[in-house]
Amino acid sequence: MSRSGTSLLGRRAPTHPICLSILHSCTSMSEFLQIHALMLRIYLMDDPFAANKALEFCAASPHGSLHHARKLFDQIPQPNTFAYNTLIRAYANSPFPAMSLRLFSQMLFGNAVPNSYTCTFLLKACARLSAIGEGEQLHGFMIKSGFGSDLFSTNGLVSMYASCGRIEFGRRLFDLSVEKDEVCWNSMISGYAECGLLDHARSLFDEMPERGIISWNAMINGYVKVGDIGAARELFDRMPGRNADSWNTLIAGYAKCGFVDMSRKLFDEMPEKNVVSWSAMITALVQGGFPKEALDLYEEMRRAMVSPNWATIVSVLSACSQLGALERGMHVHAFVERNKMEVDSVIGTALIDMFAKCGCIDRALKIFDKLSSKDVFSWTAMIGGLAVNGHGAKALEFFGKMEEQGVRPNGVTFVGVLCACSHAGRVLLAKRYFHLMSTKYGIEPQVEHYGCMVDALGRAGLIQEAISLAQSSPGKVDPELWVTLLGACWIHGDVNTGEYVLEQLVKLKPDDGGVYVLLSNIYATRGQWDDARRLRWQMKSKGLEKVRGRSSIEINGLVHEFYVGDKSHPRTVEIYQMLADIHCRLRLAGYVPNTNLVLFDIAEEDKENVVAHHSEKLAIAFGMISLNPKAAIRVVKNLRVCLDCHTVAKLISKLYKREIILRDRHVFHYFRDGSCSCKDYW
Repeated sequence: MSRSGTSLLGRRAPTHPICLSILHSCTSMSEFLQIHALMLRIYLMDDPFAANKALEFCAASPHGSLHHARKLFDQIPQPNTFAYNTLIRAYANSPFPAMSLRLFSQMLFGNAVPNSYTCTFLLKACARLSAIGEGEQLHGFMIKSGFGSDLFSTNGLVSMYASCGRIEFGRRLFDLSVEKDEVCWNSMISGYAECGLLDHARSLFDEMPERGIISWNAMINGYVKVGDIGAARELFDRMPGRNADSWNTLIAGYAKCGFVDMSRKLFDEMPEKNVVSWSAMITALVQGGFPKEALDLYEEMRRAMVSPNWATIVSVLSACSQLGALERGMHVHAFVERNKMEVDSVIGTALIDMFAKCGCIDRALKIFDKLSSKDVFSWTAMIGGLAVNGHGAKALEFFGKMEEQGVRPNGVTFVGVLCACSHAGRVLLAKRYFHLMSTKYGIEPQVEHYGCMVDALGRAGLIQEAISLAQSSPGKVDPELWVTLLGACWIHGDVNTGEYVLEQLVKLKPDDGGVYVLLSNIYATRGQWDDARRLRWQMKSKGLEKVRGRSSIEINGLVHEFYVGDKSHPRTVEIYQMLADIHCRLRLAGYVPNTNLVLFDIAEEDKENVVAHHSEKLAIAFGMISLNPKAAIRVVKNLRVCLDCHTVAKLISKLYKREIILRDRHVFHYFRDGSCSCKDYW
């Protein structure tokens, strides 16, 4: 043997088991990449066994990366059955199960031979996709190949047919099966539960010869799916033993039914928490409207040394989106990059949404451009993000590109498109897209689409046409449509129509004080003070209150919240000193406070004090004393920004040379050098 060959073998022989041993104990993608580099350098990746082990780490390990696994797989000259099965299984368990079926097609034309494990993994993919046609074809292939009779395959078939709504086929296979293990019983019980046939599931559960924890969990999960949280809790309490899945299922169940406090109570009582437990609770808080608490729990999770999974990341990014917590969102993005997590369409869409809703549309565009595969969700997030950030024309341009690339839009896509038309004042174009939804794409407009159209018509002053459209909507009893109309009446000072809209709203939302306030504001802008006072008196006599205005700002990773006249912040004295300085400089510049909406019989000076201490002004002042003078001040308001605060923000941006990005409940306002991106049209 040549000298070089001897040298290679001499290096390779002892390194082979050492590399594989290190790979076995690998706990992060950064570690793996170092090992992979060594394996390439010593030609270890030429060994099919070693290459498969590397692939298995990336595809199956909780520390791996499916994206990197696919890259490794594509570099194997002739993947064997193990390699195909490893990647097919990973995709079947991922957010992209359809890739399993594509790999199987590729496998059939290669040298690898499918086995019963291949088919079982594919059945799971079919079940998750509800792909009954592909599932039936696979069943036929299994029978021809002799894979359809073993217990492993039977269980997969039962689960597939049940998940695809063909529960009778699943039951037939179950009844014909001579040997039934616990997995088979559980597959059938889960199938009935998936189809909402809880009586059948419970009957089978009661017949089970031996019930293990998985069986109990299947029933609990079934009750959770149909919203019967009482029955789920009753079974949970009766369980002879519980595992993490038992707790996680009930935590998610309480959250689904709106009992987030019960979810948190269970979570706190849980003896041992895994990553799914943390993720389930964080998701429950985000979906329940507690994004700040979700971020706090995420920090607690990190302190507990629990590494988040992709589901945790998506939920945390959603919390950052709701709060406008850019700094926290950037930390999460850095974590994703540092740990070599795949920025697929799921995480990519969450990042696009977060950056867009935090007013960083350029960063959102960069994420979008880097995505290797853009699906309808990533396109939709980008279009919607551009729309709310005031880039209506670009949003519509992106929609055109989406169509050109053959990506079929969904209903949410059209919400973004119609929103872009509305904020850009493109009423005729909005009507065209509204029509194309059903005629070209077969998407019947829902209440949210009617809401966008009502908004577009109302903003353009076509209020009577907007009312006609609202009345013809399938969601005409949806109060949000009428709230949108009332907002249009406020913009245009249309008192008569506002009174009619209020009558409709009172029928739909009798306990919402906010609608009374909006009409009273319309009266106020028209100088009809007696009508405004009368409406406020009616509201007070009914014991109604409006939603309190709240503004938040993130400083050094912490979210600070302010309400009107708030003096609870530790730096209140400095904040009010800053406000006084702002007020003085604005007065010298000719600013006169807009006190039209302060309705009570108080002195004009007191009215000015009320307006001066709105929550967004407090948040802006806090940003000015806390941030670098060159840093943008980012504020999130839960309601529509008022006229006076909008004027003040424009003046501050000019007099103090500060960029202010204010997100209200409708749109982003970018204040620079005395002007706003909304062009005073919001």
